[in-house]
Amino acid sequence: MVTGSPEKVAASPRDGEDDSDERLPLGEPADARDHEVEEFRYKVEDMEEESSAAGSEPPDDGRPRPTVHQIELDEDRIDQDAAKVVRRLVRSGYEAYLVGGCVRDLLLGRRPKDFDVCTSARPDDVRRLFRNSRVIGRRFRLVHVLFGGGKVIETATFRRAPEADEDRGTDDLLIRNDNVFGEAHQDARRRDFTINALFYDLERGQVLDWVGGMPDIEKRAVHTIGKPVVRFLEDPVRILRAIKFSAKLDLGITPETYDAIVETRKALARAAKPRLFEEILRLMREGAAHRALFLCWETGVLDVLLPELSTFLADREEDDDRVWQLLQEIDRRTIENGPLDDVVLWTVLLAEPLREACDGARDRVEMAHEFLEGVVDRLNVPRRIAESIRRIVALMPRLESGRGGRFSRTPLYPVAMEVLDIYRAALGDAAEGAFDAPEGPSDGAAIAGSTDKRPRRRRRRRKP
Repeated sequence: MVTGSPEKVAASPRDGEDDSDERLPLGEPADARDHEVEEFRYKVEDMEEESSAAGSEPPDDGRPRPTVHQIELDEDRIDQDAAKVVRRLVRSGYEAYLVGGCVRDLLLGRRPKDFDVCTSARPDDVRRLFRNSRVIGRRFRLVHVLFGGGKVIETATFRRAPEADEDRGTDDLLIRNDNVFGEAHQDARRRDFTINALFYDLERGQVLDWVGGMPDIEKRAVHTIGKPVVRFLEDPVRILRAIKFSAKLDLGITPETYDAIVETRKALARAAKPRLFEEILRLMREGAAHRALFLCWETGVLDVLLPELSTFLADREEDDDRVWQLLQEIDRRTIENGPLDDVVLWTVLLAEPLREACDGARDRVEMAHEFLEGVVDRLNVPRRIAESIRRIVALMPRLESGRGGRFSRTPLYPVAMEVLDIYRAALGDAAEGAFDAPEGPSDGAAIAGSTDKRPRRRRRRRKP
């Protein structure tokens, strides 16, 4: 049994095994999804039959051919500027498709936030076709096609997975070079999850599937392309992406993928620290922070990324769910008003273990500083965010009692009050006095914003 929130998540085995146990999304019975499954009626056609119907035999070029699903996606949900990019590329003789998250979301009945295009055209070719474009990237060049209102349609050339390096041991699968052009089927295979590797042919109204993504869309499950353990060791950040998709899209995780997350979670320590910081923020910004962080805790991922929070949660009594209540309030506000400020998200996430660390401390600012040092080093948290968290938590007792003082005239004051408002909305009466502590000599330093800089005493010049 696989879980992805306080409720259990079930998922069925891969194709070829007994699939009588249908995969379930988080906390939702199967009968509640029957109407959603009906939306995914599609007709699978072999490409030979399709080509024969057109009066020609399919070319025998040795390339893998996709399973073709005849599906007319909702035109009203397809960005017309993205459609223009695809159609101009096709008219110019190139292959071009909508790809990735936008196709996944359309198939799941959601409205995509952005649209990506994948094509056989090289970056310079795309640049020549679109005057309103620019080539970006050093590691791998792609094109941003620009439209009004700041809209960007990202257009990438098909890539293929890097060649296996025989000199690398089995313990070192980390991908360090992924910038080789390829073909459509190679581009699909190099992606992370089956649900993200579907290509949509606008002209024919067809979904092209080289990796078995459509069955996973229908079963509402997250599964890697290829062996999960290998894919997570190649790029450990994929672990956080699997958790994000499960929480954000209300999907189950296949047992094989779930077990691989648990097995390879320590590999996250090898990932680039800025990427880890940004992925944690994405878990918090999507309106599913509660479920995402619960999955992180349940799989042991939180032990690697934020052991301070994981230990705090493990030491809590079963009925003490303050952290989860705070995350639920973040989700509610995110869904209603959009993503919250990064400082607010990180402060609320760490507030409870920070509060416990500061309890009884004579110098709350210094104690908060020591607590955050490990987090800053492990995740490369920007000092701006770390210092803001430290000041907010140190001054929260004053803010609770309405004594903002000089701090109320600083730019950080509205952010701190939003954190306090989240506490009160999530915990009700239990929020009152949550940060009560004796005021120490460091309150003034917290307001000023630093404990490291102290005013120098002027030396009196002696008379000759």
